[in-house]
Amino acid sequence: MMKRIAVLTSGGDSPGMNAAIRAVVRKAIYHGVEVYGVYYGFQGLIDGDIKKLELGSVGDIIHRGGTILYTARCEEFKTKEGQFKGIDQLKKFGIEGLVVIGGDGSFQGAKKLTEHGFPAIGVPGTIDNDIPGTDFTIGFDTALNTVIDAIDKIRDTATSHERTYVVEVMGRDAGDLALWAGLADGAETIMIPEVDDKMEDIVARLKRGHERGKKHSIIVVAEGAGSAVEIGKEIEEQTKYETRVTVLGHIQRGGSPTGRDRVLASRLGARAVELLLEGEAGKVVGIERNEIVHHDIQDALSKKPSFDHDIYKLSKELSI
Repeated sequence: MMKRIAVLTSGGDSPGMNAAIRAVVRKAIYHGVEVYGVYYGFQGLIDGDIKKLELGSVGDIIHRGGTILYTARCEEFKTKEGQFKGIDQLKKFGIEGLVVIGGDGSFQGAKKLTEHGFPAIGVPGTIDNDIPGTDFTIGFDTALNTVIDAIDKIRDTATSHERTYVVEVMGRDAGDLALWAGLADGAETIMIPEVDDKMEDIVARLKRGHERGKKHSIIVVAEGAGSAVEIGKEIEEQTKYETRVTVLGHIQRGGSPTGRDRVLASRLGARAVELLLEGEAGKVVGIERNEIVHHDIQDALSKKPSFDHDIYKLSKELSI
């Protein structure tokens, strides 16, 4: 059985990463395994920014957003030379396995380590909910609730001033955040990269609502579906309705994780440790129908994220 493992966070931060780190550390120590934290992602791995973590190192972090291990982009790790530098650093510390918490870019790094003979397990942490093989990723639920809270407040002022508001949320290649928030907030239109919405359809929907006496509207746009600023301008030009734009930005990534994200992160982090101790490598953990599962990391990288057409259809039906 392994005697030493390490954990790192990479890519964009997401609420619940600290809970996952905590689970990895405490699960490993429970089984008599030493744990080391790699600071600043794969860049820290190359630089040897690695420190031993104890039980107290992860005390009082389960409720904190962000990541105590920090995160950074690292172009050098995309090269074979950078990957071998990282492996040399791990071996220098006597580390035998690595847990990588992050999104698809982070999993690319974990995959390369495994291909070079160093066992790595991926834990999906991203607010975009765009990793195949898991129903939900760590951070999605918290970001969703942050967006819902923001749109609730925007709706108050939209109602008071009888305006149309276009709200842009994160989601470059996946529209889950916009879709779920739009349905939860009763948005009139939800624009996501998975569906090609025609501007004439959006304008027609707004006009129909206006004709029946509706004085305000909310349109939620995933950043991958277009610029909310440009969309807002076009809507105002075509409808003559007073229109305002809000880009929520990085507020969506911060904040204390929800209970759902804390529990999910704890379950996934603990399972990642179990897989390493069972001799597995090149796997990604996830949750499907509330059961913890794992898949080959290549599947998570080669398949497209699932898109819930039923939720999209329902959002259309309820926004008539």
